[in-house]
Amino acid sequence: MDDHERNNYEQNEENYVERNENTVNSESNEPRDNNGYYGSNEINFIMKNDEAFKQVKKNGRKRSFASFVAVALIASLLGGLAGGAIVNYNLNSQVNNSAVSSEKPLTQQVKIDLTDNIYYAAAVAEKNQKTVVGITTEVTQNINTFFGMQTQKGQSMGSGMIINSNGYILTNSHVIGDGEYDKITVSLIDGSLEQGEVLWYDMSIDLAIVKIEKTGLPAAELGDSDKLIVGEPVVAIGNPMTLDLERTVTDGIVSGLNRSIAFENGTVIEPLIQTNASINSGNSGGPLFNAKGEVIGINTAKMQSAEGLGFAIPINTAKPILEQIIKSGTYTPVYVGIKGVDVETYEKALGIDVSAEYGVVVVETVKDSPASEIDLAMGDVITSIDGNKIESMSDLKRILFNYKENDKIKLTVNRNGKEFTLEMTLKIKPENY
Repeated sequence: MDDHERNNYEQNEENYVERNENTVNSESNEPRDNNGYYGSNEINFIMKNDEAFKQVKKNGRKRSFASFVAVALIASLLGGLAGGAIVNYNLNSQVNNSAVSSEKPLTQQVKIDLTDNIYYAAAVAEKNQKTVVGITTEVTQNINTFFGMQTQKGQSMGSGMIINSNGYILTNSHVIGDGEYDKITVSLIDGSLEQGEVLWYDMSIDLAIVKIEKTGLPAAELGDSDKLIVGEPVVAIGNPMTLDLERTVTDGIVSGLNRSIAFENGTVIEPLIQTNASINSGNSGGPLFNAKGEVIGINTAKMQSAEGLGFAIPINTAKPILEQIIKSGTYTPVYVGIKGVDVETYEKALGIDVSAEYGVVVVETVKDSPASEIDLAMGDVITSIDGNKIESMSDLKRILFNYKENDKIKLTVNRNGKEFTLEMTLKIKPENY
């Protein structure tokens, strides 16, 4: 085969590939919409079956080569230019016949179902951006300088979410200075500024509720954080770093559940939702949404030493508090009246084994507290309250958010390996407790 013949052969192979690709691109006869897309909820990706395609080329070459040898022998007898012309004609005919006989492309179809919208983050943002607010907190700080203790005005910025159309806003306790503030200003999506009043805050769970005197506001829909699963998509909306970047949208997944983090002041917050959605300073207090656009968490912290490690407080922690404040205008916490520690920490600290596998070990009962009025002794292990498993003091405190003054609860207690139940009447927690 001379260079001229080889070029013709390769050119015909390229034509074969182009014809198959053109067939693929024009295969669908479905009607298109106004944007030029097909009306189906599926995208069909057509991919060449490489093995079959290679086989066609291989067989074509075998047949072409055999024909070439036979015709070449005849051409040698006939001689000269006639033989060369016949060889060239036969070679082109074989390649063309191969392409025509394979008019239907050898392909496999991969269907991608678009009923799960890949633009869920855009839909969540469209639904909820109006419910996200900016919170500016003005504080007076005492600073120890060379000239002694001096006061200095400061300002911090964070985020929040409207959870009731009558101006109730949920945020973090640290966003409002843990109650130590001079003035709170809430910025709404329409650019208006409203003065905020703190109705309640709790540093131990880093939550706060602010009220503004405005009605008819768009409110976020609350989801169920107990139904979260690792790997499901989430969207965070907030004001990272500055209000100039207000209502920034980031997305990610639920990276983990039931996490705990310790802050510099010694406060441990748990359980937390871990996410890789970008959460930065200023995002604190903003909402974490599921793919349905329901609030499932309140963004609270980010690991400074690593990327993609953000944390949010489950919305179910805040729900009973929100309900009581919206109903009565205030929240009054109740308490059990013990000092306790989880079983694992207790065993490590004292080097002993506790008969209970989990629970809160009672270290001390507070005078005149509900605990002091029942048969609860030092060393007892509280394993559940009304059937809800208790593994730490955080669990105990979180469960108490669901109760009010004079409610009766049943404590499951393990004492030296024996389990029994005690009934307790809850009281309002003293201010100095």
